[in-house]
Amino acid sequence: MKARIPGAQQGGGNMMKKLQDMQAAMEKAQADVEATDFTATAGGGVVEVVVSGAHEVKSININPEVVDPDDTEMLSDMIIAAVNEAMRKSEEAMNKAMESVQGGLGLPPGLGLPF
Repeated sequence: MKARIPGAQQGGGNMMKKLQDMQAAMEKAQADVEATDFTATAGGGVVEVVVSGAHEVKSININPEVVDPDDTEMLSDMIIAAVNEAMRKSEEAMNKAMESVQGGLGLPPGLGLPF
């Protein structure tokens, strides 16, 4: 038994093609974002973190002049801040990429496809 798609009799094939094209565009957009590196700094550039669009920490650079063995808490706070900011940038890029792909579907706000 075949599933019936509403409107398949009247141009439903066009809608199916549109959905397939959008899925391919979403997969490409996701791959592009995942292949991108996002950099964030904290403490005025004292700590720099690079994460991939796939949310993997790729590097952490710390200016050695600020390493104080008696105050590692501040260094930890700066690392956390930089990692969180880099992750936020990555997530924001993914959201923008998905919004641009889904824009052609004409869905009401908030009803986008999951990604």
